[in-house]
Amino acid sequence: MNDQERMTDFILAEKKMSANYDTFASECVNVQLRDEFLNLINQGHQTQTDLFKLAQSKGWYQVEAAPAAKISTAYTKFSNQRPQ
Repeated sequence: MNDQERMTDFILAEKKMSANYDTFASECVNVQLRDEFLNLINQGHQTQTDLFKLAQSKGWYQVEAAPAAKISTAYTKFSNQRPQ
């Protein structure tokens, strides 16, 4: 396994752990335990951001910028779905 594959594996693992922690937190009855899961989610998101930035700096994870028209369309669509 090379460094790029390892980085991808790390990113995917962090995403999966964050999803699991989110499920656990939303279904947790114990407030202290729920808060700990929420802390783990925040830590996981920070780790994901750090890994993403590192991968991006090495050219391993390139994200294409969305055209302004698509951003505007998505904003309008989701703004109209907010509860009033």
